[in-house]
Amino acid sequence: MQTMNLPSSPRLLIEATLTPIQGERFQPTGFPDLGAATYTLSDGTEMLLVESAQSMANRMEAVCWDDAKKQLVTPLKGVPYVRVNDSDGAYLTSSIEEAHRINSPYILEGADKSFFNTLREEVGVLESGPVDRRLLAKVLAKYDVNALLHGVFLAKKELAGGRLRMPRALSAFVEARGVRIAASGGVKNDHVNPSGETNKGFGNVPFHRDEYTAESITAYFNLDLTQLRAYGLPEPVTRLLYALALYKIQAVLAEGMRFRTACDLDLASLVVRRPDGITLPSLEQLQQGMPALIAEASASFAKPNVTQVTYKGSKK
Repeated sequence: MQTMNLPSSPRLLIEATLTPIQGERFQPTGFPDLGAATYTLSDGTEMLLVESAQSMANRMEAVCWDDAKKQLVTPLKGVPYVRVNDSDGAYLTSSIEEAHRINSPYILEGADKSFFNTLREEVGVLESGPVDRRLLAKVLAKYDVNALLHGVFLAKKELAGGRLRMPRALSAFVEARGVRIAASGGVKNDHVNPSGETNKGFGNVPFHRDEYTAESITAYFNLDLTQLRAYGLPEPVTRLLYALALYKIQAVLAEGMRFRTACDLDLASLVVRRPDGITLPSLEQLQQGMPALIAEASASFAKPNVTQVTYKGSKK
């Protein structure tokens, strides 16, 4: 695998052209009281948000986790994270899966305050004055290095007054250009009592459905290289973060593009827009090279690399 030294540019910008894996129609993400997020460009082009930045951030975490085994996928073993067990010792959740990373209530709000107290001790010097983001980055790298890509907000007043946050270094979204509505519908059939009370779940219920077609569908990925450098972390950790970002991008394009039942997309082409001259390693190359990069960065990780927390519920 090629060297994982960061390019000298401020950003790494990647565009992936996508197509429906079957047919032409696809179902976009929907929002409460809004539905599909459509918008019109100044030249009249009809656009559609297919997948939001929030959803894509979570999807790029999901490809790091083996849900069947309840652990990191094999190439990423050794990367630090926080694991939460219930009072019987059974797996409950982890900082990889939690939307708010190590700020999850299952990690910080339960009766087990061991990790909370560790965090408070290690960031205690940030209680007053400007937040030392390099110190915060060092602590995050120690316990949950993926949070430095995903972003985190430790919204607890006991932790530097709730001021500890890192924006996303890796972000993505999917949008479609030149869209048209593909209207359809169906019926929920009740073969026992077709005329039953529909408000109780009985009876036949017709419904309408709007899917879309598009001239093109594109996934956009943005890695903030300036932010990675600003962390001031040891070079092995910075190289690992760069490789992790590329792994997440390649893995989600290969494995995570089935957004919904009626939105299953396939990769047609991949191009680096900035900087020039960058060739992305394949997912296979990243899978093979990741264990060595993790081993080189391990001196900055917690020992053991998986921090165990028991969630027993709050004493309140």
